[in-house]
Amino acid sequence: MVSSGTSDGSGATGTHQGDGPPGPGARNALTDVAGLRVGHAQRTGDGWLTGVTVVLAPEGGAVTAVDVRGGGPGTRETDALDPRNLVQEVEAVVLTGGSAFGLDAASGVMGWLEEQGRGFRVGPPGRVVPVVPAAALFDLGRGGSWGARPDAAMGRAAVAAAARTAEGADVPQGCVGAGTGAVAGGLKGGVGTASWVLTSGTVVAALAAVNAAGSVADPETGALWGARPAWAREFGTGGAGRPPAVLARARERLAAVAARPLNTTLAVVATDAALTRAQAQKLAGTAHDGLARAVRPVHLMSDGDTVFAMATGTRPLLPADGPAPADPAFGTHLAAGALNEILAAGADVLTRAVLHAVLAADGVVGPGGTFPSYREVYELNRPGNG
Repeated sequence: MVSSGTSDGSGATGTHQGDGPPGPGARNALTDVAGLRVGHAQRTGDGWLTGVTVVLAPEGGAVTAVDVRGGGPGTRETDALDPRNLVQEVEAVVLTGGSAFGLDAASGVMGWLEEQGRGFRVGPPGRVVPVVPAAALFDLGRGGSWGARPDAAMGRAAVAAAARTAEGADVPQGCVGAGTGAVAGGLKGGVGTASWVLTSGTVVAALAAVNAAGSVADPETGALWGARPAWAREFGTGGAGRPPAVLARARERLAAVAARPLNTTLAVVATDAALTRAQAQKLAGTAHDGLARAVRPVHLMSDGDTVFAMATGTRPLLPADGPAPADPAFGTHLAAGALNEILAAGADVLTRAVLHAVLAADGVVGPGGTFPSYREVYELNRPGNG
């Protein structure tokens, strides 16, 4: 089944308080980076609880890089993203459930792109080889059937869903796409997204499929690890300050949830800035800092935590009409400063995307297990309601 619905309201668009950039983009989503589209496909019931999310680049592709930090990754075509290698732009990135089996979803995306004539040209027009990087998270058996996992058809459905969306559309969050069968520290995980607009006008955004071995919340207080006080308008109190009776019930409920040692959080961080492949790889690496703020512990041997970075290149890193340094040698420092702003924002938007995923997820009770949501366990309303 393909999801192409609208946001469930969990992606709040309140601006941050205090100093810093002006706030999230119009959708507070990855699609605030002009030209990027997101499509989900998933299947639930009859033993199924899994899905695929595709981030579709503008035609011609986006400069794309990757940083893999987890000890148990399941990936495809990530070697092609090394800055030293030939292909610099890719047309799509695939996030999938199903562990290594689910990487077959990328074949469906590859076939769809070839039909559109999109990919690395290797001959006359129409002869292309789409390079489709993909990463998988572990959700096998969570719907009840070990053999229920994404395939090429589900990947094709997800990329087709992305292509059908209007540019700048809302991104459905929660138990959709690659987040359908995700679990985070015993709580139901899911897909979340967030964006930020720098004072320069550059957009930085993230999408995460949160499926972590570590916890997203402080077990003593219920507070979300990544929720900063300055983000209270977006996330409420982040669960902090729950009454003792609520915390007691939460501890009791979590104690009854079976441990899920095989996981992986997947993410895409994107910007409209013109970045080189090496700069995009740096963005993927520093974005992991945002993941570490939201999940504790992270990057374990039983995680395959992977972050892709995509740069559409529609906005120069430094504006052409910007001030020139008195000494031309310092132009390098100006460029580094502009990149630093993007790197810092990349970490922050990934933290916020993780929080949105956890707060948007609904609990699941089925033959593959019981996975309560964070909101259910800590008796919270939707974000922004405390």
